[in-house]
Amino acid sequence: MPIVDSAERPRRSSGWVDAIVLLGIAALFYGLIDVAREWRGPFLQTIHIELSPWALPKYTFYSLVRGFAAYVLSLGFTLVYGYIAASNRAAERIMLPILDILQSIPVLGFLPGVVLGLVAIFPRSNIGLELAAVIMIFTGQVWNMTFSFYNSLRTIPPELREAASVYKVNWWKRFTQLELPYSAIGLIWNSMMSMAGGWFFLIINEAFVLGDKDFRLPGVGSYMSVAIEKGDVFAMVCAVIAMTVMIVAVDQLFWRPIVAWAQKYKFEDIEASESSTSFVLEFLRRARLPRFLRTKVWQPGVHGMSKVWALQPLKFSPQSMALTPKVTSKVRPVIVLALQGIGIALAGIGLWNLVGLLITVQPPQWLSIVFDLLKTFIRVLVAVSVGTVFMVPIGVAIGTTPKLARALQPVVQVVASFPAPMLFPLVILALEAVHVGIGVGSVVLMMLGTQWYILFNVVAGAMGIPHDLHEAASFFRIAGWNRWKLLILPGIFPSLVTGWVTAMGGAWNASIVAEYVHFGDRQLIASGLGSTITIATDKGQFGVLAASVALMAGTVVLINRFVWRRLYRQAEERFSLSK
Repeated sequence: MPIVDSAERPRRSSGWVDAIVLLGIAALFYGLIDVAREWRGPFLQTIHIELSPWALPKYTFYSLVRGFAAYVLSLGFTLVYGYIAASNRAAERIMLPILDILQSIPVLGFLPGVVLGLVAIFPRSNIGLELAAVIMIFTGQVWNMTFSFYNSLRTIPPELREAASVYKVNWWKRFTQLELPYSAIGLIWNSMMSMAGGWFFLIINEAFVLGDKDFRLPGVGSYMSVAIEKGDVFAMVCAVIAMTVMIVAVDQLFWRPIVAWAQKYKFEDIEASESSTSFVLEFLRRARLPRFLRTKVWQPGVHGMSKVWALQPLKFSPQSMALTPKVTSKVRPVIVLALQGIGIALAGIGLWNLVGLLITVQPPQWLSIVFDLLKTFIRVLVAVSVGTVFMVPIGVAIGTTPKLARALQPVVQVVASFPAPMLFPLVILALEAVHVGIGVGSVVLMMLGTQWYILFNVVAGAMGIPHDLHEAASFFRIAGWNRWKLLILPGIFPSLVTGWVTAMGGAWNASIVAEYVHFGDRQLIASGLGSTITIATDKGQFGVLAASVALMAGTVVLINRFVWRRLYRQAEERFSLSK
């Protein structure tokens, strides 16, 4: 008789449970049809945003769809890019620097080219502008997830990989039964953080100015942008409430069930006495429809993919076996050469256009940009350092205490996911009340968006520490600082490095809104690279924008190369629980 895990044992089904599931699917389908109408609507240079509270449900749903569309795109990119970078050393040497460069480019660095290009491709509908918004949200989500997935794959215990090799596990089974499950907890918590990162720039993604062109999309971000411009406090409060309701709903209906479900992928010999739970997950386990889809659609599909990847060359005829090496030896170099040629050509075109913009920048402007870079760099270091001091203890407490995780996960998710720029006016007023200027205040504003990268990675790292190691530490009475030094810090260190990398990248990105705050008729500007990028974008000074973005990207790449890459190596060689 097969053993069935209690977490997976079918619950007693009820007809009303399936009815609610079907109603939810129907409502989602209807909403997506409405979104499709909006996307295919005629393109308008400026869209009127209603500040009525009754318009907020529709606007919030539009923003939510953009966020999840960007997340699906981010997840696909993460699984492909992270896997290739982690499994091929030659590719890693090229792909990681590219990832460093891309994550260091702020949202406004992508915005002009993406928006103008897609609007030109779709001049008569909103598809171009909607795709541009999704891609902009994507650039705020994907890097954190990719770094986390890459780091998880690099820290898989060698004995697990050796076991897979001994049993001759094919590529697909190795990916679905070892690599993806091992990285599941870290990827899920970083996905939650990535969604939060996408919301951070929601106002910019849905309402932005390029020179004399003002682009807006219906959404809660553009709603808040118009409310701030008009100084409508009631509308601001309504937008805050709408965002809070949306974030709580997403947490309870989507993330919390996934976190509870992912506990079965925790690698440990002794099962924890307590684990995360979700009423939504328990509810779905009682429904017959999800079980039907899993057993009749998903599992046969996965089994079919496994059989496809398990095909061996021995199943072909001897003639084809004789020809395959010859064909491969001739075709592969041609394909590689063609891909290299395309890559070099695209890089050459991009470099030529970049040089054309950079030569328009005068020497005094270059000097000013360099000084602005140093000012922003100091703010970034302070924000990441202070965030580490506060968030590491909190993350360890949440990750090692299931009761605390159940209580604080919704709160943390709401606070982390809430677009911090919406709160900037209130924070600025509070800072001014204690006589703190925008120069120092911009560090606080950066922390509102970057400290969560550290927290979520530490939570994932702490949750990944096997429970049997905690039991052993308690048995040998290892407590206090010794417990942190011997168990907790080594256990969370790989995840903490990922948190540092993404937090610093997030801090650089956050500088574009933290150093240039605009609400009502007030403009508060802190001298730095972030405010320079924002002003250059507003005025259409693309030469200054290119120079600022290039310097920011170069700085982040150098830091990643000489600091974070060494820490990653330390995490693999010295601070891995599998060593």
